[in-house]
Amino acid sequence: MKKLIALFATTAVASGSAMGAIALSGSASVSYDDKGSAASATSYDADLTVTGTAGATTFTQSMDIDAAVAVTATTMTTTVGPLSVSADMFDEDDSTTVTTTGGRKVDSGDNRSVTVSLAAPIGDANLALDDSGDVTLSGTWSGVTLSHTMSDDGDSTTGSASIAGMDVSLTNDDGSTTWSIGTTVAGTAVTLDSSANVTATFGVTGNTVVVSHTSARSAAASTATTHHATTAKDAFTTIAISRDLTSGASISATYDSFDDALTLKAAVAF
Repeated sequence: MKKLIALFATTAVASGSAMGAIALSGSASVSYDDKGSAASATSYDADLTVTGTAGATTFTQSMDIDAAVAVTATTMTTTVGPLSVSADMFDEDDSTTVTTTGGRKVDSGDNRSVTVSLAAPIGDANLALDDSGDVTLSGTWSGVTLSHTMSDDGDSTTGSASIAGMDVSLTNDDGSTTWSIGTTVAGTAVTLDSSANVTATFGVTGNTVVVSHTSARSAAASTATTHHATTAKDAFTTIAISRDLTSGASISATYDSFDDALTLKAAVAF
């Protein structure tokens, strides 16, 4: 009998130790949108992520749980010596009915994959090679961070640096260049990008205020049977005011000039 008790105690300790490597995180929110001149609506959202860790291996399961439990992501990562292995185990349906973003009309197929990469430091640079054949050279020199990827789908280069109090980033993806600049003026963080989008973030008496201007979007034709057409949209501005409460929740109010709508939201993250 004593041996059985000792065995049970050992099993309980082992189980407790295993449970200690499991972490839960998530978020939940409820929003009321007056929809401007349209009918008002209330929406709900809740997400849960389970993360299990054993040594150098991490398993992550993400779920959308507000209406029914629906898996949104499943990944496992580990290291074997100098190799990094990442397995995407979830085959999501990436088709969409949303035409404003030019999303896919049909599912692109099985999206599950396993990526094995080898990274080797060479002086101040890091050289990485993955199973798709892409080679990436990255590093930081004199405060400038650079990364260049050579791929069959087209080379890409990214660079970022802090210059005279401004955070500057530049990306060239197969000949298409985008950039963004960010700085802080009198406690206000301002960002500007190559699409003429502007965002300003500042604090007022315990509240966080974010003012964003989004430039106009041009229409684009659909691409055969693959992608939806993208509809044009005029420029618009949003003003969001949020505050963290002592209860652990946060509340926010967002005004959208495009449809003259006000959205009130209560949320919690854990």
